[in-house]
Amino acid sequence: MRILHTADWHLGRILHGVHLTDDQAHVLEQLVALAREFRPDLVVIAGDVYDRAVPPQEAVALLDEVLTRLCGELRLPVVLTAGNHDSPERLAFGARLLAGQRLHVVGGIGPEPRPLRFEDRHGAVEVWALPFLDPLRVRHALDDEAVRDQPQALAAVLARVRAARDPARRSVLVAHAAVLGCETSESERPLAIGGAETVPASLLAGFDYVALGHLHRPQGVDGAAIRYAGSLLKYSFSEIGHEKSVTLVEMDGAGACRMEAVALAPRRDLRRIEGTLAELERGAAGDPRRDDYVVARLLDPGPVLDAMGRLRRVYPNVLHIERPILDAPAGEGLAASAPAGRLGDEALFAAFFEQVTGAPLDEAGRRLLAEVLEALERRRRGEEDAA
Repeated sequence: MRILHTADWHLGRILHGVHLTDDQAHVLEQLVALAREFRPDLVVIAGDVYDRAVPPQEAVALLDEVLTRLCGELRLPVVLTAGNHDSPERLAFGARLLAGQRLHVVGGIGPEPRPLRFEDRHGAVEVWALPFLDPLRVRHALDDEAVRDQPQALAAVLARVRAARDPARRSVLVAHAAVLGCETSESERPLAIGGAETVPASLLAGFDYVALGHLHRPQGVDGAAIRYAGSLLKYSFSEIGHEKSVTLVEMDGAGACRMEAVALAPRRDLRRIEGTLAELERGAAGDPRRDDYVVARLLDPGPVLDAMGRLRRVYPNVLHIERPILDAPAGEGLAASAPAGRLGDEALFAAFFEQVTGAPLDEAGRRLLAEVLEALERRRRGEEDAA
């Protein structure tokens, strides 16, 4: 069986004020092209289809377009599960009707889990598709008061899955969870507050392939056929070093799996540039990727006027500016001549003056500045005494 595994689309995502719907449509067009090329027996979308429980209209329209092309145009079966960002009820609306059109949507769980069954030339494959398992929902669905956290919720559901599965058939598990020891990203919403959220990989043993969602870096788990497909795009600065992809799985008649990460090319990449403001302005003309989403790390030793405005004239999609000198420990950077723990007003003004005029503040200017600062300090103290 050939499986195309993807997850964490987060349709409707906004990154530093930028709506990413067009960027998501760009990579989803590639996903549809891959499905057309490889003709998988099954497409798996392992949760976090939307970025929030009530998605914007354009996100719903994009999902409708992609699923119509996969299930209607290409006539491929799709299994789609709810993640922790999704509303299970909204996502699963019409699920029984959609199943007749090859779209299998799983929003919640019942007391007795049931598999989806698909066929290839080697026979039947059971797909056990689980949504994000909120412990409270699982406790009520299974009537099991012992379920209090993520590991207990997954263990309780999988115990019933294992009791119901057919050991003679190959099996695929779809889950949305954080596996212990895997690499996380800043853009992932925590699965629990004040309790355990990571689950041991040992809970997932016994399936021929485990298609995971939630963690945004594409990665395998413990060298087994357990894999995170990762997110469609880079959704935080911590993901700048990621290469986003979907996973193509080839399962043979015995259940052995070969997995391949197939890269996705973003419309605009998310990357970091570094240098002084003047260096970045000069270098932009020769940068073929000026339209990327950019985090600029400015190395100027002093204040910089209108850094964002100037950068956006040459890098139109700058999202954020980092100033490492402002984060330097006391005794370094601009704070070198200041009392420990704060930036000195005189040092800041002197650097500002030089930035504006192109010349250092002379001795007469420093004396005048000192008099002004002293007068301001006396006024401040007088106001405090009067209060």
